[in-house]
Amino acid sequence: MRFAIKTRPEHTSWQQLRDVWIAADEYEVFESAWHWDHFYPLSGDMAGPNLEAWTTLAALAQATKRIRVGCQVTGMIYRHPAVLANMAATTDIISGGRLELGIGAGWNQMECDAYGIELPPLKERFDRFDEGTQALIALLTEKVANFDGQYVKLTDAYCEPKPVQTPHPPITIGGKGPKRTLRAVARWAQHWNVIVATPEEWKPLKDILVAHCEDLGRDVSEITCSVNVRIDPDVPLDQAIDTAITTAAAYGDAGVDLVVLNLPLDTPPTILEPLAKALA
Repeated sequence: MRFAIKTRPEHTSWQQLRDVWIAADEYEVFESAWHWDHFYPLSGDMAGPNLEAWTTLAALAQATKRIRVGCQVTGMIYRHPAVLANMAATTDIISGGRLELGIGAGWNQMECDAYGIELPPLKERFDRFDEGTQALIALLTEKVANFDGQYVKLTDAYCEPKPVQTPHPPITIGGKGPKRTLRAVARWAQHWNVIVATPEEWKPLKDILVAHCEDLGRDVSEITCSVNVRIDPDVPLDQAIDTAITTAAAYGDAGVDLVVLNLPLDTPPTILEPLAKALA
């Protein structure tokens, strides 16, 4: 079983977010650190502060030395795939090759409406996601990329300099849609992340992923499977950590590779020491 942390860039300051990631960087039990890609808070006051994902991710990559860094997950609808490819390559360089490239089709209607960003119907959204993923990979791996899709077109397109990691930073696809999302995971991802209520809910989704991999001739063991486990902010810290570890162990027994521990909002860096000791 492997472990990661996830912070929420809502209702917090840059200094507090940075200090938590720097603290996590000191404990080898945490292999990666993540946050989300939203422009509005998802809890509390929707008009409150929420730090932008990729600019903070690049800064956090600079502030840390060891821990892998990622966004769980980037909404493909928010940025053209060619722009995202350049952002990812630059962030991977800044991190010295520690980027996890998390992507998803996007879903937040409220943010899209507020910013005038089109949120297409579900089928078109996933069609765009499939094309965007292929364009991303082409730009990150090919000297000159060309792609002629219905929604994404590249003509003698460059993405230079290339990322440190080859052939490209590991792609994490988030979601649990059995037909489109899990098939996209089987086709392109090195990491699948999903938020589910119980290990019993996770197991049939893993079976679907296995079937997609078999259909495409891919070994499912090449794909890291992760879930998120919340550390409850409403109970004493020792109890919250014990409950999270028990839950993580159950997911490990079910076959999950990586548990991402969702830290409470306004978490002080001091939470990392007891959490790391308990996990170790």
